[in-house]
Amino acid sequence: MIALLSKGSGKVFSLTKSGFIAVLVSGAMNPVNSQADVSNYSHPAIFQKNTITENTESFTPLATLITEALQNNPEIQAAHQEREAAQQRISPAEALDDPILEAGVINAPLASSPFNREDMTMKMIGLSQRLPFPGKRGLRKDVATKDAEAIEHGYQETVNRVIRDLKFAYFDLGLTLEMAKLVEKNKLILEGFLHLAEEHYKVGLGSQADALKAQTQVSRMQDELLRLARERPVIEAELIRALGRHASAAALIPAPPHIHEQLLNLESLREAAFAQRPQLLALQSLITRSEKSIDLARRAYYPDLDVRFSYGQRDNMLDGTRRDDMVSMTIAINLPVWRGNKIEPRIMESQAMREQALNLHQAQRNELAAQLRQQVAVTEQNHKSARLYQTTILPQARLTVESALGAYRVNQIDFLTLLDNQMTVFNYEISLVTAMANYNKALAEIDLLTGKAPH
Repeated sequence: MIALLSKGSGKVFSLTKSGFIAVLVSGAMNPVNSQADVSNYSHPAIFQKNTITENTESFTPLATLITEALQNNPEIQAAHQEREAAQQRISPAEALDDPILEAGVINAPLASSPFNREDMTMKMIGLSQRLPFPGKRGLRKDVATKDAEAIEHGYQETVNRVIRDLKFAYFDLGLTLEMAKLVEKNKLILEGFLHLAEEHYKVGLGSQADALKAQTQVSRMQDELLRLARERPVIEAELIRALGRHASAAALIPAPPHIHEQLLNLESLREAAFAQRPQLLALQSLITRSEKSIDLARRAYYPDLDVRFSYGQRDNMLDGTRRDDMVSMTIAINLPVWRGNKIEPRIMESQAMREQALNLHQAQRNELAAQLRQQVAVTEQNHKSARLYQTTILPQARLTVESALGAYRVNQIDFLTLLDNQMTVFNYEISLVTAMANYNKALAEIDLLTGKAPH
């Protein structure tokens, strides 16, 4: 079934192959030189049927495939797990180091029965805890939080990219199937022309070369069908990959190319992209993360505190004299003296990472603005081309074929003119569906560039 869009309405009309065959057969069986026969082989019956027929094919909605990809695509699942892992790193980043528990003997002499001979001999148990300089723990948490934010935005970018790839494959497969229908339709029409050329040759009104030319074009259409059949598995494989399906999954039948017109404003799209594109937001998080890292590296100039508490148990002396137990508490600090080869290089590293993130962010903004301008231009161009083909070029070309067919039936024009006119219509039909597919692909690219959530 060949689907065509009605002028200005976006409604789909269909023409069945059986209708083509009936028209062609009736024209081929009637006498060639009868004037009444021209109306029986009328070209508008092929191209300009204006009744809506029921859609007998079961098309797979794009929205259903998007939902499936969001659930099953392994790239999305991997990015989701990475996001979960990053979230779990925030709490440990600000946690204190593990306390240290120690136990032992202090000041034990080497003689036998040591615990009741020396006054300073004791059994000791202690606990120590490192306390970072105030502000370090908060900065560590901030750094981990910004890392998690960047990974969160990276996850959303992965989702949008996978859905963009899915849409591309969906539209490419729909285009391939529609082109195959158009080629098959044109092949049937050319076969009808071939019968007419043979009838003309039999009654001496045409040459054998006319029939050979028609046969050549029929063979060309057959070769084009073979080429499209080779391309279809490649596109299906890409679609299956984006869905996360197994290779043995059932075949998919996308809807034919069509246009849902959208009003695009470049300035509004640019503002939306700068505000919500996950790739840019991730770079902004990395910029903030680098700034926090610089502050954290500078805090290394300040020492941390080690607080230690211990308890010592002493036995009684040999003569029974009682000895009290003892407690100890100490505070220690590290000495950050290795500044030139330890602290300052880390500060410079964090500064360099911040500059890198700033430059990458600006580069991405520039590239994003350029890509948006390009895709908006592509969208507008394909929309105008599709409308021009639909409302002007194709109707005129089909009327030309109709007129040429009638003239050829009464031997007023040569067969090559009729054949060229029909191939022109075919090429315009291919250009129309190609423009529709390219329009939809450009919209999918714009959705990715602007960070629009999958739909």
